[in-house]
Amino acid sequence: MSKFDLKYLEKLAKLMTDSDLTEVQLEDEEQSIILKRQQQQALVAQPVAPVVQAQVTAKDSTGVAQATEIKAETPKTGRPIKSPMVGTFYKAASPDAPAFVEVGSLVAQGEVVCIIEAMKLMNEIESDYSGKVIEICVNDGQPVEYGQVLMYVE
Repeated sequence: MSKFDLKYLEKLAKLMTDSDLTEVQLEDEEQSIILKRQQQQALVAQPVAPVVQAQVTAKDSTGVAQATEIKAETPKTGRPIKSPMVGTFYKAASPDAPAFVEVGSLVAQGEVVCIIEAMKLMNEIESDYSGKVIEICVNDGQPVEYGQVLMYVE
């Protein structure tokens, strides 16, 4: 995809959810995008996350349209621990040290769960909650953005 990257599609999906739109269609010379939202019905009285699908049609060098389908993930359960800064995520204090936490680890509020390196400074990130780590969303050494979910605690 050239113009319409995944972050752009995620923003469009959020806009659709926030404004109760059910369909959005965008098109330029190279590709077209159709976003459709389907509401799921639940038998119990719980909020249900909408399913958002995106279909991207890009024209290759021969002018033939090629479709790609992208499905937005449903929100995760648990409470997110988000990155307070831009930097590089590390799950351990050094390459040969054990990880601060793994999926299934129990953490206490204030316990260090990872490190974010920013401008050669190692910043310890502490859990905002006590609970069990149910998902780690980034890989060791991966760059992270401000506000990006690092892991979920249940």
